[in-house]
Parts: sequence; structure tokens; C-alpha cells
Amino acid sequence: MNNRQRIMVVDDDQNMLRILNRTLELEGYDAIVVADGNSALSLLENISPDLVILDIMMPEPDGIRTLELIRERSNVPVIMLTSMNEERTMERSLSLGADDYVRKPFSTKSLIARIRAKLRRARHEVLQP
Repeated sequence: MNNRQRIMVVDDDQNMLRILNRTLELEGYDAIVVADGNSALSLLENISPDLVILDIMMPEPDGIRTLELIRERSNVPVIMLTSMNEERTMERSLSLGADDYVRKPFSTKSLIARIRAKLRRARHEVLQP
């Protein structure tokens, strides 16, 4: 049985999906990569990811709308990933339930540290309701 934690990456940029897939696999996670919000929402309940990395700028539904729909169904930790540099987008994402907000370009080491922190917190919440 595979005990690796599953991380869903949602981004319409194929290069970003390849980079994150490889990085996550090397770090010992199972990466599930999808190119749009609809695919992510379809898979969400079937694969029960431990964490979601979600791009904001995607075709409909965009990342903000996808986040809203994820929050209607799940409390999975979500890290927003974006090239947008607007303060109000970050504030909106966090107010809608995102757990973190990372701007592109980013350091993969920093992203992995954030992922580990979110997974540690989520595991602690499950152990100590």
C-alpha cells in the first residue's frame, strides 16, 4: 500500500505542471497534475488529496472560483500559486479559504517548506480535533 501523501497541482501551464510534478515526486509525494479547475473539482472527492496547489490565472473557472468550489466541498489545505502581484487578489484568496499564497517565480525549496508546514498543520488538526 502506498502511504505517500497526495498533492493535486492545478495549472494550465504545462511547463509548470512538469516542474511541480517532478519536484513533488523527488520530495516523496504523489503528484496529481490537472490543467483546469473543472478537472480538479471532478477528481477532488475521488482522490482525496492531502493538499492542493492552485494557479489563479486559468480559463474558466479561474483559480479564485475553483477555490470557492473546493471550499464548498472540502477543507483540504490550498496553496494559491500565481504570477499576479496584486495585493487585493492575495487578500481575496486568503479570505475565501486559501491557506497560503505564493507568487511566481518561486523557489522550489520555499514551496516545499510551505507544503510541509501545511501538511503538518493539517495532520495535527486531524489528530487533535
